[in-house]
Parts: sequence; structure tokens; C-alpha cells
Amino acid sequence: MALTKVLITVKTYPTISEKYDELVCTAGFREDGRWVRIYPIPFRKKSYHEQYKKYDWIELDLVKNTNDFRPESYRPKTIDTEIKVVGHVDTSNNWKERKEICLQKVYDNLTKLIKEAKNKEILTSLAVFKPSRVLDFYAKPTERDWKRSKIEAMAQLNLFETEQNGTFEVVKKLPYKFKYRFEDIEGRVSNLMIEDWETGVLYWKGLSKYDGDEQKAIEYVRQKYFDDFAKTKDLYFFLGTTLSNHFISHNPFIIIGTFHSYKIYLSYWPNGTRMA
Repeated sequence: MALTKVLITVKTYPTISEKYDELVCTAGFREDGRWVRIYPIPFRKKSYHEQYKKYDWIELDLVKNTNDFRPESYRPKTIDTEIKVVGHVDTSNNWKERKEICLQKVYDNLTKLIKEAKNKEILTSLAVFKPSRVLDFYAKPTERDWKRSKIEAMAQLNLFETEQNGTFEVVKKLPYKFKYRFEDIEGRVSNLMIEDWETGVLYWKGLSKYDGDEQKAIEYVRQKYFDDFAKTKDLYFFLGTTLSNHFISHNPFIIIGTFHSYKIYLSYWPNGTRMA
């Protein structure tokens, strides 16, 4: 059995659906730098040694997901396929090893990327994107509770539920959509939703920290994703399309994760030579 080795870089915040379809995006890079999307994985039902975190190397038996036309989409061979965590890439040397793997192909023109996604000969659905300028990060209210029909479906799937005392608890729905507003290299301005799992976790942490004050919790998230990532870090977006909107939406991409190493500032003497 030939196992596939994947560096996990993306885990989006869970959503629930009335059918077994795109409840989460788990994605990463093969050793040669190619993207791969892995779905479905019943993450919460995996044993402790199988539960991976971002930038873990995992090994598992993958096959092409024939229910998904996107070329990067694969699934475990069976629902019980074992996942082995075989390593981790840390942030040493300002993310040097992570950069070598993740930044092999970077887009800066959103129009070009969307054309590739809609081109049936290419069908790009995962990409690393470098915004030329980040203009804002903000939250917009959305439905506060899951639809009853989706909760009933969730009870059947058990994909994002945590077992507690013999019962199951559905993951909490985020009452806000978080978005980046940014420009690409051609000056095209876009507003894209971010669905990084860590964004949701940070919101709930802020809500607890500020005794249920939602506006302070939103600002808490903004401080990390805008004041820190956008202003002080060398920020890239991991972009992905949704299966249902790949051909329908004018821009089918959402932000499914961030890559944010420290900026490197170079200083020079007046004669143009590098300072020591």
C-alpha cells in the first residue's frame, strides 16, 4: 500500500450540511509542493495519535474523490483509514522550511487565478495568494444558529460533534462572517471571507475574555488578523473554491487560511552596501 505524505496547512471552521458534502476543508501540500484537499475525515472521532495539527506531516492511503471534479480533491481510501502523524515543520529561521514547501507557486493577480479556476482544462481550486495591499479586516453578522434540518442531518453524520457523557454536542455556529478587504497587483479590490478554524477559535476565546461582549471579541480577532498579520507580518492567503460555487460564482474563492512569517527589513548604507 503506497501512502501519501501531506503537510497539513488548512483546517477551516466546521459547517454542517443537509447532505454529506463539504463540511470542512482540510488541505495541505505533498512533498513536491502540489496542493491536495482531503475530504472527508471524521477528525473528532480519530484516536489521539491520529489527530493532527497545522504543519504536521501526515501519512494516509488516499484515492481520488470521484464526487468532486476539482483535481486537488482526494479522500481517505476508507472511512476507517489510519492517519499517521510522522513529523512537524516548525517556525525556525523565520519559517524557512515552511516557505520552501508552501511558497513554491504564488499568485498575485486574482483575475488570472479565477480564469484558471473556470478553465475546465486547469480547474485550479487551491492556491497561495499574495495581496499587494490589505485594506481592512471586518465582521458581518450572519445567522446565529444552525438550521434545524442541518442539525438533524448532523446527528446522523456525527462529523463535528464531541462525545460527552454519551451524548453529542454540535459545534457552535459563528454568528459573524469575518472578511479581508484587499488589493491584488492590478489594483483589483476584493472582499473575501476567511474560514480558518483558528479565526473561530479566537472569536470564542475573545468572547470569554470579555465576558460575552461581542464587539470586543470581534476587535480581539481583528487585532490578530489585521494589526498583527496584515501590518507586521509578510502575509499570504491560502485560497480555495467551494464545490457548489466553483463555476457559479463570479469569484469562487474564499480564504481558507493564512501564512504569516515575519517581515525581513533590509538596511543599507548610503553607498548601497548592506549593513552588517
